[in-house]
Amino acid sequence: MTTLDAAPAIPEGFDPTDPILNEAGVPHEQFLELRKTAPVFWIEQPEESRAGMLGGTGYWAISKHADVSAVSKSNDFVTSENGAIIRFAPDMTRDQVELQSVMLINQDPPVHTATRSIISRGFTPRAIEALRAGLTEHAIEIVKEAKERGEGDFVEELAAELPLVAIANLLGVPFDDRKKLFEWSNQMLAYDDPEYNADPEAASIEILSYFMALAEERKADPQDDIVTKLVTAGEDGEGMASDEFGYFTIILAVAGNETTRNAITHGMNAFFENPDQWELYKKERPKSAIDEIIRIATPVTSFQRTALKDMEVGGVTVKKGQRVGLFYASANHDADVFENPEEFNIMRDPNPHLAFGGHGAHFCIGANLARLEVEIMFNTIADLIPDISKLAEPRRLRHGWINGIKELRVKYA
Repeated sequence: MTTLDAAPAIPEGFDPTDPILNEAGVPHEQFLELRKTAPVFWIEQPEESRAGMLGGTGYWAISKHADVSAVSKSNDFVTSENGAIIRFAPDMTRDQVELQSVMLINQDPPVHTATRSIISRGFTPRAIEALRAGLTEHAIEIVKEAKERGEGDFVEELAAELPLVAIANLLGVPFDDRKKLFEWSNQMLAYDDPEYNADPEAASIEILSYFMALAEERKADPQDDIVTKLVTAGEDGEGMASDEFGYFTIILAVAGNETTRNAITHGMNAFFENPDQWELYKKERPKSAIDEIIRIATPVTSFQRTALKDMEVGGVTVKKGQRVGLFYASANHDADVFENPEEFNIMRDPNPHLAFGGHGAHFCIGANLARLEVEIMFNTIADLIPDISKLAEPRRLRHGWINGIKELRVKYA
């Protein structure tokens, strides 16, 4: 087992899922040291930091791109035993962890394969591209309204709006209800941040109930929309049960809202910190900028897997039943893969980042939608408010695995 002695620059008790640590910023300096000296590194945790988890008193932190990618693709690591979420609130119970096995990110083949095949009906390249015109129209409205305000919070007024509109359109949610999605997703994820006084269980019940009712409506009265495609029988003869659809929407509220919102916010802040890149973007609009924004942001810093058998990863033996943390934020700054990884370079190409969860079975099914939203939003900002500027440093979310920004004060024009 790798010990602290192998990485002397790593402070004793270091845990990259510590919410307070991540509120200050992703610990890139420590990740750099781990990649150099102990790329598969044992993190010992107190009981409250591993609430609901099986697999011993800690986990293996995997920090190098090659190792994170390999585990992501391996059939010898599963999500079902402990789920993909690496850290919950201290009051999480084992029963609550097991209840989440119905969610796509916590499933393994063959159940995962069957569920994903149903969900993919609504996320084909053609279906996503069909959203472009409508989302562009909404983006123009969003940015124009912000411009009229003069200044405000970029997170709530710009970054959050387009993902909410996209989800509302995809799921047939009335436009006026999109703010409910915003509040529910905030509540589900903000359990570590005292500013929110969050009740994630109540928020989960609210969103589950809302979308189970919507599923029942579509079964009784089918429409030409994604909900109908998901909950009624397709060519394969399968459709999602109403509760399955409800749990899928919980994931979508996070994966389709929180992550894209944070990618857009981090991207804008990266442009503020690199004005030469903003000038280049406004002039050239390179397609490569989208993945560089997502790489720099890495909105989900880590997920976890559990070993099905004794395995060697990066020269270290991971024993059967042990958890591993896949640190995408670290992998996306690996100098073995990215030249000058700390540099924000919108011309970076190729850009094999792992911000969508690696390239295994759990590769983000909404990756193309996220890219589309980021592209549309930055093109619209560049067109309508090209002189946008930062009024204050961003305020970060206190969270164990979301690289979140909860406020970014800006001057729109």
